[in-house]
Amino acid sequence: MALGRAFSVAVRGLSGVLVEIEAHITSGLPGVHLVGLPDAALQESRDRVRAAITNCCNSWPMSRLTLALSPATLPKMGSVYDLAIASAVLSAQRKSSWARLEKTVLLGELALDGRVRAVKGVLPAVLAAKRDGWPTVVVPADNLAEASLVEGIDVLGVHTLGQLRSWLSGKAQLAERISAPPATPEDTLDLADVIGQSHARYAVEVAAAGAHHLMLTGPPGVGKTMLAQRLPGLLPPLSHEEALEVTAIHSVAGLLSGDTPLITRPPFVAPHPTSSVAALVGGGSGFARPGAVSRAHRGVLFLDECAEIGVSALEALRTPLEDGEIRLARRDGVARYPARFQLVMAANPCPCAPADPRDCICGGSVKRRYLGKLSGPLMDRVDLRVEMHPVKAGAFGVEAGESTGQVRERVAAARAAAEERWRPHGIRTNAEVSGALLRREFRLSPSAMAPVRTALDRGLLSIRGMDRTLRVAWTLSDLGGLTSPGRDEVTTALSFRQGGGG
Repeated sequence: MALGRAFSVAVRGLSGVLVEIEAHITSGLPGVHLVGLPDAALQESRDRVRAAITNCCNSWPMSRLTLALSPATLPKMGSVYDLAIASAVLSAQRKSSWARLEKTVLLGELALDGRVRAVKGVLPAVLAAKRDGWPTVVVPADNLAEASLVEGIDVLGVHTLGQLRSWLSGKAQLAERISAPPATPEDTLDLADVIGQSHARYAVEVAAAGAHHLMLTGPPGVGKTMLAQRLPGLLPPLSHEEALEVTAIHSVAGLLSGDTPLITRPPFVAPHPTSSVAALVGGGSGFARPGAVSRAHRGVLFLDECAEIGVSALEALRTPLEDGEIRLARRDGVARYPARFQLVMAANPCPCAPADPRDCICGGSVKRRYLGKLSGPLMDRVDLRVEMHPVKAGAFGVEAGESTGQVRERVAAARAAAEERWRPHGIRTNAEVSGALLRREFRLSPSAMAPVRTALDRGLLSIRGMDRTLRVAWTLSDLGGLTSPGRDEVTTALSFRQGGGG
């Protein structure tokens, strides 16, 4: 009888749980018994591990082999455990454990010839190992740049199972931590490329300064998509903590670059209008994977032709818009992913959408039904609404508008003012401020509040709508260099909410 043991990590959402893998060799008919709630991919690891061990000039135990993954009640999914399972089997065969194996977390999938393949979710797994106090983690060499983003833990990269065994025996060295080259700055789309549309340009600037949600409506070709694509270029770079969080989401989704894995710029995600609920908010078989709302965390989620998106998918946005988090319940548990993004929606005014609205052939009921998919509760969470109109030929002779760099400077100054104001409350942007805080500690003068009070009395605003109007007013105040919003800022914010603007 022999017992071997190794350790790996199960990633659930963006958190990791340490998994202890035990290999028990005992007398009996030859066979491999895998216990611990494995999924289909993990069940198949028996064949992968056996082939990898034999092809690396090691023997496979010709007796009963039991592999137990603990905690036994935690569902295990994927091929990330292959390397740890193989190490546990080899340890059981030699009837004594390597000293290094007892202090190391192993991550990686095995090929039949013993090569170690890259896996998803390495970054959150390494963060979990560091959190639990493990001194060393071994990852596939192709994941080494990603794992090296985590400081305070020894990170090593392995190419083959044979190399790992030699390292465990003290006869070889593994690849050490590498410093990934800085990401090449992407060519930022310039706001000056947008012809005319000064009102919509200003709305995009306000959205960037306060992290507000934006709705653009207008006929095809007026610049809705162009403006949305230029919004990320106005946003400040991600902080180190934000970059790690965004990178971890993309790691779980399997979307990271191997050479420069760290994401330092706000992401821009634009799902197709036919996307399902699972594609938009996350899901899939087994444990839920992150959807578009999570991949857009700390960035922009752009829903073009939003009136063509299914009602159920649109309504699924309501919770992440309010909470900044998506919770996906499955039989095996609840996956939580951060989803604090800026929503930008674009829509045509009607199905036929002619360049000249006077050429529209849609009846009133058709128009109402077309935009009727955008429910009141969803639109109540959108801070800025702008109706765009076709540009006249004379606009081509006018000097181009401000560039992205010029607008970005004002956005940065406004964000800095907001962060300084809200720092004692643990808030960074105006869009995150609670209504209770606005009404309790940051009350505006009665004259400034008069427009929203009138709108409330007329039934034009909900309480949520009032709070969001005040947040936009604070953003307008920050852009104007004021210490507090006045009546003009509140009136402009209210007009943005009602589809107008200053």
